[in-house]
Amino acid sequence: MKRQTFRSVAPWFVVVSWSWLAAAVFAADTAYEVEVRADVKIPMRDDVELAAHVFLPKAEGKFPAVLARTPYGKGGTGGGPGRFYASHGYVYISQDCRGRGASAGNWEPFVNEARDGKDTHQWILDQPWSNGSIGTMGGSYVGYTQWTSAPNAGEYLKAMFPVVPLIDPYDDIAYMGGAFQLSLMMGWGAGVSGKPGVRGWNNDDWQRAFRTLPLCTWDTAIGAEVQYLRDWIAHPHFDGYWERSSIQGRRKDIAVPIYAVCGWYDLFANSVLDHVNAVKKTSRSEHAKEHLHVLMGPWTHGISRDGRVGSLDFGKAAVVDLNAIQAQWFDQWLKGEKAGVEDWPPYRIFVMGRNQWRDEHDWPLARTQYTPYYFHSKGSANTLKGDGRLDTTKPAQEAADRFVYDPDDPVPTLGGCNLGKCPIGPHDQTKAEQREDVLVYTSDELTSELEVTGPVKVILYAASNGTDTDWTAKLVDVHPDGRPFNLCDGIIRARYRESSDKPTLIEPEKVYRYEIDLWVTSNVFLPGHKVRVEISSSNFPRFDRNPNTGHPFGADAELKKANQTVYHDAEHASHILLPLIP
Repeated sequence: MKRQTFRSVAPWFVVVSWSWLAAAVFAADTAYEVEVRADVKIPMRDDVELAAHVFLPKAEGKFPAVLARTPYGKGGTGGGPGRFYASHGYVYISQDCRGRGASAGNWEPFVNEARDGKDTHQWILDQPWSNGSIGTMGGSYVGYTQWTSAPNAGEYLKAMFPVVPLIDPYDDIAYMGGAFQLSLMMGWGAGVSGKPGVRGWNNDDWQRAFRTLPLCTWDTAIGAEVQYLRDWIAHPHFDGYWERSSIQGRRKDIAVPIYAVCGWYDLFANSVLDHVNAVKKTSRSEHAKEHLHVLMGPWTHGISRDGRVGSLDFGKAAVVDLNAIQAQWFDQWLKGEKAGVEDWPPYRIFVMGRNQWRDEHDWPLARTQYTPYYFHSKGSANTLKGDGRLDTTKPAQEAADRFVYDPDDPVPTLGGCNLGKCPIGPHDQTKAEQREDVLVYTSDELTSELEVTGPVKVILYAASNGTDTDWTAKLVDVHPDGRPFNLCDGIIRARYRESSDKPTLIEPEKVYRYEIDLWVTSNVFLPGHKVRVEISSSNFPRFDRNPNTGHPFGADAELKKANQTVYHDAEHASHILLPLIP
């Protein structure tokens, strides 16, 4: 069987691109000639018509449908998943989202997908070739079009197969810990706007655009007003604007088997696990609860074709054939064939370091031992040459560490769970760790394996002379040759330290407790390696720069330096909480 490949269909997001499956995946008697109906107009409830290519088996009878709704172009009619699925007894529908491709209406990300998805489902059910069963597929934003139309979809929705899926816009792509995901939102948002301003831009052009101030007028960087770009800045916390596109209050109404695919270095890594777990916990459907699966690999926003991800090689084991898995999934739930998926584990995770797959029955793992690793120094943890240490001994009286955060000279993004015009995945962090505004805490060299699998967070006791600022944290695996590679990271905006929707400024020089969510990982620190944590106040351009002024978000053209202090003593025991697996 040929391996899954991914191609870019927008400058920053990727979706599944099909390679042909071997016929052995399906029963030998399911080969059909294919009829293609191009640019079929599907009416929505407001009479706007969305365009779709419909691929059908040339045969009498009724068939299950597989639907993909995309803003990236529904593709051609010559090959790909449409002809493949139709030749094997499915009707495949590839539809342009509202206002995209050949579809009518106005394009605004997220807003219309739940309604348009439901209307498209109903159209499918009304067709003479429909047997009343629908499955959905696709990656990234095409995953969002699946998730948002799933609540209360009815028994006709039999299966979902979202790959690296966006699920909930506010938490997934807009804001993290109160900080704006600048590179992603500006890059992707501008790219799908239909405006020509960014065409042909090089990296220097993007770096200048990312520095646009004030952020409330950031669309001027692309030379055209795009209202939704401004709206994203105007709504920095979860409010009615974001709630209309959210599924957070609707997950109990999802009653469909889901096979979700993601990667430890994908920007949706945390979201996929959280949302699948929420459906598993709250769904009104026992059938759905029993058939929810997550496949987590060592990937970024797409599946590696050769095992290489970022600057690391995870080996051939990291390459999987999603086509075959998806075919079995749909055969089971849409055709009623015994494809063996009932025996699949709820979670199949790739354990980095060992570079092996492992099946698990729960997430986080029930056997997890959450263990604090405390920060230590004599007051000079700045840079990788400083005196910062990391161990399980709680600190007594120790000098605090200090640095100056200058938003005009932010710490550069060097990989991670991001997407856009900056490095993605695992990369050497030496350049960041050479900076005076990065505190570095490192363990002794390990003499035995140390497995970290699960959610990771940092508890930080810190003060600033500003009324608002940011704190960043990063978990790093230091290899025996000294190269430090990032595993997971996070950020917290000080004004959001207590509430994600009711921000409050800080008092200058007052010590506050911050909880920084570093999301998730699965990695074995091998003998000879070291565990490292980086603490700073910026990660640019992945996140916007906090100007340290305390002014309303997006309004600042002014940038101020901030004097930052990180405490690690008996009263303020800053630490990283690692999910250790015995």
